[in-house]
Order: sequence, then structure tokens, then C-alpha cells
Amino acid sequence: GAGSPHANDCPGTTSEQAGKSSSCAGCPNQKICASGATKAPDPAIAEIGEKLSTVKHKILVLSGKGGVGKSTFSAHLAHTLASDSTKEVALLDVDICGPSIPRIMGLEGEQVHQSGSGWSPVYVDDNLAVMSIGFLLSSPDDAVIWRGPKKNGMIKQFLRDVDWGDLDYLIVDTPPGTSDEHLSIVQYLSSTHVDGAVIITTPQEVSLQDVRKEIRFCQKVKLPIIGVVENMSGFVCPSCKNTSQIFPPTSGGAERMCADLDLPLLGKVPLDPRIARSCDEGKSFINEVPDSPAAKVYQSIVQSE
Repeated sequence: GAGSPHANDCPGTTSEQAGKSSSCAGCPNQKICASGATKAPDPAIAEIGEKLSTVKHKILVLSGKGGVGKSTFSAHLAHTLASDSTKEVALLDVDICGPSIPRIMGLEGEQVHQSGSGWSPVYVDDNLAVMSIGFLLSSPDDAVIWRGPKKNGMIKQFLRDVDWGDLDYLIVDTPPGTSDEHLSIVQYLSSTHVDGAVIITTPQEVSLQDVRKEIRFCQKVKLPIIGVVENMSGFVCPSCKNTSQIFPPTSGGAERMCADLDLPLLGKVPLDPRIARSCDEGKSFINEVPDSPAAKVYQSIVQSE
């Protein structure tokens, strides 16, 4: 490892030669590496597999770009699925630094309770449970300033120690990018069946550029892609009913990207100020304005999934 004068020749903590190679002599980690402890898979992976065996469908909501509406989409997907009262739905927010799910779901200020079988999630409805680090902070303005390992530990706890019970759907809202949180969620779910990822983008190339990276990430870590949603796709003026492209699809938008990469485009959700308002007020836009074009797109996405 890093402590030895031969750090450059370190065979790697998970290799067959770990702790045994000549370059390991004098390294403070030699004993641990030689014992094989560093090669063992994290026991949490099997425990999480056991815990989530009662969850039928697991869906990750991802995007390489920030601010494209992942949390908004996750929340509305959860509301839409839970509108069928025979289905049990849960929404897990693994955005550790910017948890917006408590606000969007109207649960700000709620606390998580410990039960004999772990943490109890917070319920919006009888069949819609929510978990977020936002419930563990004393104020919504508190900053979480953590490095990777601590974030990973939190995600592990959310998956292993929350009492999810029997679920039809677990929706996981993630932060933007392809970093610690994404790698750890994929790794921790590796012993369970994940249906796949829904990838969110907005129409302009600046967003698509980062979203293509997210698609490569999914392919690399062998995470199936359910499809792509183009959010903020056009704006229908409430007074004159004309459609304007606020974010112009300069390079063909999500349609062209999906055609190029052979991925399904699940739907295009138009910009609607009522969506932002209902998110800020913690209400379900789907329930508030069920006949709006955006609500119809959500319903058709759920049917196609």
C-alpha cells in the first residue's frame, strides 16, 4: 500500500498476491492483506439481498446531469404507482448532500423511528413509504459534509436497516453523476435483482452529453436500462396554448440519443409551472392536476414500464 517505499508496485488489496509480494515488505497493511480479509466481499451485500428479497421491483432513477428533475420524477413515479391501492410502494432518497424528497413528498420535519426490526420509514399514505437522510437532520438547512466512505455507510444502512416490509416497488432517487453513491448502490444491490435504471435528461446537448456518460456507466456496471425520460420537454403556454421549446433539442434531443444508442424513450414530460409549485408545497401534482398533459405522460410511462 501507500505506506511502503514500493507503493508503486503494490499488487492491489484484492489481488492474489496481496500481502505476499516482495513489494509488500514493510507496508503497515501487509498483515491484513495477507490474511485475505481485504478480498472478502462486504457481508452487508448478502444481508441486503436477504432484506430486499421481499421487494418485487427495484428501479433506480439516474442522470449524469444535476437539476433535470430526478427527484421530481421519482416522487411522481412513486405517487403514480401508489395510486393503485393494492400496490405497496417505497421511495428511497440516496442523495446524501441534497435530499429534496422530504420537501417534495410533504414530509419536511418528520423523524425516523427505530423499531425492533430497524428504522421505520415515514409514510405519506398507507401504501407509500419514504426514507431520506433529510429525516435524520435537525433542520432542512443543515449541510451534510461527508466523504465517500461515510456516504456509503449511510446508503448501506438505508438498504439493510430500514424496515421496508413487503413491497411491490422500491424507487431509488440518486444524486447526479457516476460517483460514490452510484457505485455503492449498484454494489450493495448486486445480490438482488434490480429491474433497472430510468435515466432522466432535458432536451439540450449540455444535458445529453452528461447523460451519455451515465448510460456508459450503466453498461459498465451491468445495470439494465429501462429507458430514458426527457423532462422539461417543451412548454405549453396556459393562456395561448402554444408550445415553446425552452430548452431547444439542438442535437435532436433524447429522441435522437435513444435512436443512436438503441434505448427506449419512455416519454417526454412538458415543463409545467404547476409541477414545481406542487413539489415546493409537498403535494402530488398527479393528484392535483390529473388531466394535465404532464400527468398523462407520467401515467403512460408507468403503464409502459
